[in-house]
Amino acid sequence: MTRSTPEAGKGPAGIGQEATVPVPAAAGGGPVSHAIFRLARLHRMFAGQLLRRIGLHPGQELVMMHLWELGPQRQTDLVRLMDSDAATMTRTVRRLEQAGFVRRRPSPTDKRASLIEPTAASHALRHQVEQVWTHLEALSTAGLTDGERTAALHTLERLEQNLVRAATEGAEGADAAGEVVGAVGAEGAGGEE
Repeated sequence: MTRSTPEAGKGPAGIGQEATVPVPAAAGGGPVSHAIFRLARLHRMFAGQLLRRIGLHPGQELVMMHLWELGPQRQTDLVRLMDSDAATMTRTVRRLEQAGFVRRRPSPTDKRASLIEPTAASHALRHQVEQVWTHLEALSTAGLTDGERTAALHTLERLEQNLVRAATEGAEGADAAGEVVGAVGAEGAGGEE
């Protein structure tokens, strides 16, 4: 089986840890992307298990964190804060409302808008959410030194910045990527341009 790491069967730094999921040959050109996919999947799974115990689903706790910190927000502001889309936020707010953690009230400044605000029940939940995040952090960073945690956070921030930059470049980046993929495809097929 193909491994996702630099050396077959070794961890990311070649430290002897087996990869948890084999990398399909088609993903061999993206071992970091495959590792991010696996990590995100596992992180979300653990977050879901921990949050389910307190009546939330992954992502809902982040909406609540913003509401607790900033106070009532328009749904469009939550979409921007969460870098989400309107449909997803509508479902999230509806579910939080049904659970009794948020309520809507008319905006005093915009008659067309309503504000989403945390309820007293959600304020009682805040400590539990903080505990879940502390536990999730401990699970995710177990065995890392303070320096390794700092380095990991720095690397993740750089990866995020790369993707944000690629997203802001928009069509230019997509066009360039298409040209590269086309050129690689032609080379791989034995064709010439």
